[in-house]
Amino acid sequence: YIHNVWNETVELFRAKMPLRKHRCRFKSYEHCFTAAEAVDWLHELLRCSQNFGPEVTRKQTVQLLKKFLKNHVIEDIKGKWGQEDFEDNRHLYRFPPSSPLKPYPKKPPYQKDVIKFPEWNDPPPGTSQENIPVRPVVMNSEMWYKRHSIAIGEVPACRLVHRRQLTEANVEEIWKSMTLSYLQKILGLDSLEEVLDVKLVNSKFIIHNVYSVSKQGVVILDDKSKELPHWVLSAMKCLANWPNCSDLKQPMYLGFEKDVFKTIADYYGHLKEPLLTFHLFDAFVSVLGLLQKEKVAVEAFQICCLLLPPENRRKLQLLMRMMARICLNKEMPPLCDGFGTRTLMVQTFSRCILCSKDEVDLDELLAARLVTFLMDNYQEILKVPLALQTSIEERVAHLRRVQIKYPGADMDITLSAPSFCRQISPEEFEYQRSYGSQEPLAALLEEVITDAKLSNKEKKKKLKQFQKSYPEVYQERFPTPESEALLFPEKPKPKPQLLMWALKKPFQPFQRTRSFRM
Repeated sequence: YIHNVWNETVELFRAKMPLRKHRCRFKSYEHCFTAAEAVDWLHELLRCSQNFGPEVTRKQTVQLLKKFLKNHVIEDIKGKWGQEDFEDNRHLYRFPPSSPLKPYPKKPPYQKDVIKFPEWNDPPPGTSQENIPVRPVVMNSEMWYKRHSIAIGEVPACRLVHRRQLTEANVEEIWKSMTLSYLQKILGLDSLEEVLDVKLVNSKFIIHNVYSVSKQGVVILDDKSKELPHWVLSAMKCLANWPNCSDLKQPMYLGFEKDVFKTIADYYGHLKEPLLTFHLFDAFVSVLGLLQKEKVAVEAFQICCLLLPPENRRKLQLLMRMMARICLNKEMPPLCDGFGTRTLMVQTFSRCILCSKDEVDLDELLAARLVTFLMDNYQEILKVPLALQTSIEERVAHLRRVQIKYPGADMDITLSAPSFCRQISPEEFEYQRSYGSQEPLAALLEEVITDAKLSNKEKKKKLKQFQKSYPEVYQERFPTPESEALLFPEKPKPKPQLLMWALKKPFQPFQRTRSFRM
């Protein structure tokens, strides 16, 4: 995604940037532009781009042009580039003849299915066949016909089959595999290897981020040494709950709120790793391509944030809540001269939230875009995705559920099994033995009766076989010989055909007709 954005921006810049004739030191240069003109034009392009948005500053645009010069996207009017510095002034620049688009990095070969769902039904070595879970079947008329072609037996006996007990490691692997599969589906990727190393994903982090939360949805840490320092947490609460001007408890010395904000910014600015981690950088950046589909992007960010270490997720939750409240508080004094509150929040914290381990040309701009979207949607993004949680919990519950094995359950038909066997009385058992299979047998009989592909001869043969095997069912369908006769009505015997002339008049002896000759 980063290379796509880089190449797209370079192509637009080279194709659309206005070029004209300029003079410098009594010499004219064709097809060039000043540094300030480049900053003006590129700044407007970035602000209108869906990849960056209106939060991009002029200073960030200058930083991008510095990287353009370093990567020979542009060169100064004398052909110098690389070691030269770019400043927002009247210095002249031009485009080199070649187009310096970045090649797409080659990914190692990967399998289409990143995570294979564990089959906890597989028996451990040395397990007898009696303990192998089986799949239940529903008997249709054909199966009943094959199985009961001689005589009806008792109600099929069932027995409990206990699954292998799920260990804690099994459950963790289910959480990891289903979460990553869900993320892969949302991102529309053939493999998550393109954006992260799945081996580094910690399933314990996912489970902790789902279940160890406060009423407000903020992660609760088991290890208090990883908690925010008390003085930082107090400073964040102070700005997040800044009182109205009429409140006498408000600190009175001028600039107090700026000092508090600087304390928070300094702490987050000195983190060893960004809150979204170096490992998940590509995953979060790939979601930026989905921002046009806001609902899908929110879902993708939800899953990515579940993969964070719990201490990172907690710090991110508290920081985003503070940033959003400060931006919405109209009573908050300006925290910085020359910057709006919203722009200040993004510029101050974007790098401590998202940053790559190795310098990437678009790091700062992409981080600003992501933090802006995160700040606007933090309440939804930092929620636990309920659909995913429900799906995984149902999966785990299903694997822990006792199965029932019926005769013929080894046939290749899958359907969810009842979850228990119920003990019944002898009277109820006798009733089920006598009448429990009447309905499917009756359905089988009707299927034979209505089968238009069978000739009358074949149909009579099958009905006789059915009558012999299941006389009670057959008697109920055909209580009288007349009702059976209605199924095969006798065809009327055809009458012998008579000669047409015999129908006109009785037989008469042959008489010679008068000759026409005289």
